[in-house]
Amino acid sequence: MKLAFSTLGVPGLPLSDVLALATRHGYHGVELRAHPEEPVHPGIGPAERSAAAAGFASSGIELLGLAGYVRVAAPGDDGPVLDELRTLLDLAKDVGAPYVRVFPGADPQQDAAESDAAAVRRLAEGARYAADSGVRILMETHDSHRTGTEAARVLGPVSRRLGPSGERSVGSLWDVMHTWLGGEQPAQTFAALAPYLGYVQVKDIASAEDTTPLALGAGILPLAECVEVLSRNGWDGWLCWEYEKRWYEAAKPLPELLADGSRHLGRLLHDAA
Repeated sequence: MKLAFSTLGVPGLPLSDVLALATRHGYHGVELRAHPEEPVHPGIGPAERSAAAAGFASSGIELLGLAGYVRVAAPGDDGPVLDELRTLLDLAKDVGAPYVRVFPGADPQQDAAESDAAAVRRLAEGARYAADSGVRILMETHDSHRTGTEAARVLGPVSRRLGPSGERSVGSLWDVMHTWLGGEQPAQTFAALAPYLGYVQVKDIASAEDTTPLALGAGILPLAECVEVLSRNGWDGWLCWEYEKRWYEAAKPLPELLADGSRHLGRLLHDAA
Protein backbone atom coordinates (compact mmCIF):
# COMPACT_ATOMS: atom_id res chain seq x y z
CA MET A 1 0.00 0.00 0.00
CA LYS A 2 1.10 3.57 -0.65
CA LEU A 3 0.88 6.47 1.79
CA ALA A 4 -0.48 9.97 1.26
CA PHE A 5 -1.72 12.89 3.32
CA SER A 6 -4.40 15.48 2.71
CA THR A 7 -3.75 19.23 2.51
CA LEU A 8 -6.69 19.66 4.89
CA GLY A 9 -3.97 19.27 7.52
CA VAL A 10 -1.87 22.15 6.16
CA PRO A 11 -4.52 24.68 5.10
CA GLY A 12 -3.38 27.26 2.57
CA LEU A 13 0.19 25.97 2.32
CA PRO A 14 1.81 26.59 -1.10
CA LEU A 15 1.95 23.48 -3.25
CA SER A 16 5.76 23.52 -3.42
CA ASP A 17 5.91 23.34 0.39
CA VAL A 18 3.33 20.53 0.48
CA LEU A 19 5.39 18.48 -1.98
CA ALA A 20 8.55 19.12 0.02
CA LEU A 21 6.85 17.81 3.17
CA ALA A 22 5.72 14.66 1.37
CA THR A 23 9.23 14.04 0.05
CA ARG A 24 10.90 14.70 3.38
CA HIS A 25 8.65 12.44 5.42
CA GLY A 26 8.25 9.40 3.21
CA TYR A 27 4.83 9.86 1.64
CA HIS A 28 4.16 8.72 -1.90
CA GLY A 29 1.29 11.06 -2.66
CA VAL A 30 -0.89 14.00 -1.65
CA GLU A 31 -4.65 14.54 -1.67
CA LEU A 32 -5.47 18.16 -2.49
CA ARG A 33 -8.40 19.92 -0.85
CA ALA A 34 -10.11 21.58 -3.84
CA HIS A 35 -11.42 24.72 -2.14
CA PRO A 36 -10.90 28.45 -2.88
CA GLU A 37 -8.84 28.70 0.33
CA GLU A 38 -6.27 26.41 -1.27
CA PRO A 39 -3.79 26.85 -4.16
CA VAL A 40 -5.58 24.33 -6.40
CA HIS A 41 -9.34 24.72 -6.84
CA PRO A 42 -11.84 24.91 -9.71
CA GLY A 43 -11.45 28.69 -10.03
CA ILE A 44 -7.80 28.66 -11.13
CA GLY A 45 -6.85 29.20 -14.77
CA PRO A 46 -4.94 27.13 -17.33
CA ALA A 47 -1.50 28.42 -16.34
CA GLU A 48 -2.01 27.56 -12.67
CA ARG A 49 -3.37 24.14 -13.59
CA SER A 50 -0.35 23.40 -15.77
CA ALA A 51 1.98 24.60 -13.01
CA ALA A 52 0.32 22.30 -10.46
CA ALA A 53 0.63 19.29 -12.77
CA ALA A 54 4.26 20.15 -13.48
CA GLY A 55 5.01 20.51 -9.76
CA PHE A 56 3.85 16.98 -9.07
CA ALA A 57 5.68 15.60 -12.10
CA SER A 58 9.00 17.19 -11.13
CA SER A 59 8.74 16.23 -7.45
CA GLY A 60 8.10 12.52 -7.97
CA ILE A 61 5.12 12.79 -5.60
CA GLU A 62 1.82 11.49 -6.96
CA LEU A 63 -1.38 13.51 -6.96
CA LEU A 64 -3.79 11.09 -5.33
CA GLY A 65 -6.99 13.05 -5.83
CA LEU A 66 -9.01 16.21 -5.39
CA ALA A 67 -11.19 16.42 -2.29
CA GLY A 68 -14.20 18.34 -3.55
CA TYR A 69 -17.45 19.35 -1.88
CA VAL A 70 -20.12 18.27 -4.36
CA ARG A 71 -23.09 16.75 -2.52
CA VAL A 72 -24.56 14.19 -4.87
CA ALA A 73 -27.60 13.25 -2.73
CA ALA A 74 -28.57 16.81 -1.79
CA PRO A 75 -32.16 17.93 -2.37
CA GLY A 76 -32.98 20.13 -5.34
CA ASP A 77 -32.51 20.06 -9.07
CA ASP A 78 -29.80 17.94 -10.65
CA GLY A 79 -28.46 20.77 -12.82
CA PRO A 80 -26.44 22.77 -10.28
CA VAL A 81 -25.00 19.59 -8.73
CA LEU A 82 -23.94 18.25 -12.11
CA ASP A 83 -22.43 21.60 -13.11
CA GLU A 84 -20.33 21.62 -9.94
CA LEU A 85 -19.29 18.01 -10.50
CA ARG A 86 -18.27 18.63 -14.12
CA THR A 87 -16.20 21.63 -13.04
CA LEU A 88 -14.38 19.47 -10.50
CA LEU A 89 -13.82 16.72 -13.06
CA ASP A 90 -12.39 19.24 -15.54
CA LEU A 91 -9.91 20.41 -12.91
CA ALA A 92 -8.91 16.83 -12.12
CA LYS A 93 -8.26 16.11 -15.79
CA ASP A 94 -6.17 19.27 -16.17
CA VAL A 95 -3.95 18.66 -13.13
CA GLY A 96 -3.68 14.89 -13.56
CA ALA A 97 -5.72 13.68 -10.57
CA PRO A 98 -7.09 10.13 -10.94
CA TYR A 99 -9.82 10.62 -8.32
CA VAL A 100 -12.29 13.27 -7.18
CA ARG A 101 -13.99 13.06 -3.80
CA VAL A 102 -17.68 13.90 -3.42
CA PHE A 103 -19.98 13.77 -0.41
CA PRO A 104 -23.45 12.19 -0.19
CA GLY A 105 -24.99 15.23 1.56
CA ALA A 106 -28.63 14.16 1.76
CA ASP A 107 -30.94 16.25 3.92
CA PRO A 108 -31.88 14.37 7.13
CA GLN A 109 -35.54 15.23 6.48
CA GLN A 110 -35.36 13.89 2.94
CA ASP A 111 -36.86 10.52 2.01
CA ALA A 112 -33.95 8.05 1.85
CA ALA A 113 -35.13 6.41 -1.35
CA GLU A 114 -35.47 9.81 -3.01
CA SER A 115 -31.99 10.98 -1.98
CA ASP A 116 -30.46 7.64 -3.02
CA ALA A 117 -32.12 7.90 -6.43
CA ALA A 118 -30.79 11.44 -6.89
CA ALA A 119 -27.26 10.32 -6.02
CA VAL A 120 -27.47 7.39 -8.45
CA ARG A 121 -28.64 9.65 -11.30
CA ARG A 122 -25.97 12.27 -10.68
CA LEU A 123 -23.09 9.85 -10.21
CA ALA A 124 -24.03 7.96 -13.35
CA GLU A 125 -24.23 11.18 -15.35
CA GLY A 126 -20.94 12.40 -13.90
CA ALA A 127 -19.31 9.09 -14.83
CA ARG A 128 -20.43 9.48 -18.43
CA TYR A 129 -18.93 12.97 -18.52
CA ALA A 130 -15.65 11.67 -17.06
CA ALA A 131 -15.49 8.60 -19.29
CA ASP A 132 -12.72 9.89 -21.54
CA SER A 133 -10.71 11.68 -18.87
CA GLY A 134 -9.55 8.72 -16.79
CA VAL A 135 -10.92 10.35 -13.62
CA ARG A 136 -12.93 8.28 -11.13
CA ILE A 137 -15.58 9.79 -8.85
CA LEU A 138 -15.42 8.53 -5.25
CA MET A 139 -18.29 9.05 -2.83
CA GLU A 140 -16.95 9.29 0.71
CA THR A 141 -18.49 7.46 3.65
CA HIS A 142 -19.70 10.68 5.26
CA ASP A 143 -22.71 12.56 6.64
CA SER A 144 -25.98 10.94 5.42
CA HIS A 145 -24.23 7.79 4.14
CA ARG A 146 -21.46 7.34 6.69
CA THR A 147 -21.23 3.54 6.71
CA GLY A 148 -20.12 1.22 3.96
CA THR A 149 -23.57 -0.39 3.95
CA GLU A 150 -25.24 2.97 3.40
CA ALA A 151 -22.77 3.98 0.68
CA ALA A 152 -23.23 0.66 -1.13
CA ARG A 153 -26.95 1.39 -1.26
CA VAL A 154 -26.05 4.07 -3.83
CA LEU A 155 -22.92 2.57 -5.42
CA GLY A 156 -24.50 -0.76 -6.26
CA PRO A 157 -27.25 0.73 -8.44
CA VAL A 158 -24.75 3.10 -10.07
CA SER A 159 -22.50 0.18 -11.00
CA ARG A 160 -25.42 -1.79 -12.41
CA ARG A 161 -26.61 1.20 -14.40
CA LEU A 162 -23.19 1.86 -15.93
CA GLY A 163 -22.36 -1.77 -16.68
CA PRO A 164 -18.76 -3.04 -16.94
CA SER A 165 -17.36 0.50 -16.98
CA GLY A 166 -19.08 1.37 -13.71
CA GLU A 167 -16.33 0.33 -11.34
CA ARG A 168 -13.77 2.32 -13.35
CA SER A 169 -15.90 5.48 -13.25
CA VAL A 170 -17.49 5.60 -9.80
CA GLY A 171 -16.41 4.17 -6.47
CA SER A 172 -16.07 4.73 -2.76
CA LEU A 173 -13.71 6.54 -0.45
CA TRP A 174 -13.60 4.81 2.94
CA ASP A 175 -13.23 7.32 5.78
CA VAL A 176 -12.44 5.09 8.75
CA MET A 177 -13.71 7.59 11.32
CA HIS A 178 -17.18 7.90 9.84
CA THR A 179 -17.74 4.18 9.40
CA TRP A 180 -16.62 3.63 13.01
CA LEU A 181 -18.90 6.41 14.25
CA GLY A 182 -21.69 4.73 12.29
CA GLY A 183 -21.19 1.52 14.30
CA GLU A 184 -19.60 -0.56 11.54
CA GLN A 185 -16.65 -2.86 12.11
CA PRO A 186 -13.79 -2.73 9.55
CA ALA A 187 -14.57 -6.19 8.18
CA GLN A 188 -18.20 -5.17 7.62
CA THR A 189 -17.15 -1.96 5.88
CA PHE A 190 -14.69 -3.71 3.61
CA ALA A 191 -17.26 -6.35 2.65
CA ALA A 192 -19.71 -3.61 1.65
CA LEU A 193 -17.20 -1.42 -0.20
CA ALA A 194 -14.78 -3.95 -1.72
CA PRO A 195 -16.30 -3.86 -5.23
CA TYR A 196 -16.06 -0.05 -5.29
CA LEU A 197 -13.09 0.89 -3.13
CA GLY A 198 -10.88 3.67 -4.49
CA TYR A 199 -8.78 4.54 -1.46
CA VAL A 200 -8.91 4.77 2.33
CA GLN A 201 -8.72 7.86 4.54
CA VAL A 202 -7.11 7.16 7.91
CA LYS A 203 -7.11 9.41 10.97
CA ASP A 204 -7.32 9.19 14.75
CA ILE A 205 -9.47 10.82 17.44
CA ALA A 206 -9.90 10.66 21.22
CA SER A 207 -13.55 9.56 21.30
CA ALA A 208 -16.88 9.74 19.53
CA GLU A 209 -17.54 12.94 21.47
CA ASP A 210 -14.14 14.52 20.79
CA THR A 211 -13.12 14.28 17.14
CA THR A 212 -10.18 16.67 17.41
CA PRO A 213 -7.47 15.13 15.18
CA LEU A 214 -4.67 13.27 16.94
CA ALA A 215 -1.40 11.72 15.82
CA LEU A 216 -1.97 8.32 14.23
CA GLY A 217 -2.02 5.67 16.94
CA ALA A 218 -2.77 8.15 19.73
CA GLY A 219 -6.54 7.68 19.63
CA ILE A 220 -9.17 4.97 19.56
CA LEU A 221 -9.93 4.35 15.89
CA PRO A 222 -9.30 0.74 14.78
CA LEU A 223 -6.51 1.57 12.34
CA ALA A 224 -4.60 -1.67 12.88
CA GLU A 225 -7.75 -3.69 12.26
CA CYS A 226 -8.53 -1.70 9.11
CA VAL A 227 -5.05 -2.28 7.69
CA GLU A 228 -5.20 -5.95 8.63
CA VAL A 229 -8.54 -6.39 6.85
CA LEU A 230 -7.24 -4.65 3.73
CA SER A 231 -4.02 -6.68 3.72
CA ARG A 232 -5.77 -10.00 4.37
CA ASN A 233 -8.03 -9.38 1.40
CA GLY A 234 -5.15 -8.51 -0.91
CA TRP A 235 -6.10 -4.85 -1.32
CA ASP A 236 -3.05 -2.80 -2.34
CA GLY A 237 -4.22 0.80 -2.76
CA TRP A 238 -3.69 4.10 -0.96
CA LEU A 239 -3.89 5.02 2.72
CA CYS A 240 -4.38 8.78 2.98
CA TRP A 241 -4.03 10.56 6.31
CA GLU A 242 -6.79 13.16 6.58
CA TYR A 243 -5.78 15.35 9.53
CA GLU A 244 -8.57 17.91 9.88
CA LYS A 245 -6.47 20.82 11.13
CA ARG A 246 -8.62 23.26 9.12
CA TRP A 247 -11.55 22.70 11.47
CA TYR A 248 -9.61 22.39 14.74
CA GLU A 249 -7.26 25.32 15.30
CA ALA A 250 -6.04 23.92 18.64
CA ALA A 251 -4.81 20.69 17.02
CA LYS A 252 -1.06 20.25 16.76
CA PRO A 253 0.47 21.33 13.43
CA LEU A 254 0.53 18.43 10.98
CA PRO A 255 4.11 18.92 9.70
CA GLU A 256 5.57 17.99 13.07
CA LEU A 257 3.52 14.75 13.09
CA LEU A 258 4.13 13.56 9.53
CA ALA A 259 7.32 11.59 10.14
CA ASP A 260 5.84 9.61 13.04
CA GLY A 261 2.64 9.14 11.02
CA SER A 262 4.40 7.47 8.12
CA ARG A 263 6.39 5.29 10.52
CA HIS A 264 3.21 4.27 12.34
CA LEU A 265 1.46 3.29 9.11
CA GLY A 266 4.60 1.43 8.03
CA ARG A 267 4.52 -0.60 11.26
CA LEU A 268 0.84 -1.42 10.75
CA LEU A 269 1.54 -2.58 7.22
CA HIS A 270 4.49 -4.70 8.37
CA ASP A 271 2.46 -6.30 11.15
CA ALA A 272 -0.43 -7.04 8.77
CA ALA A 273 1.81 -8.62 6.10
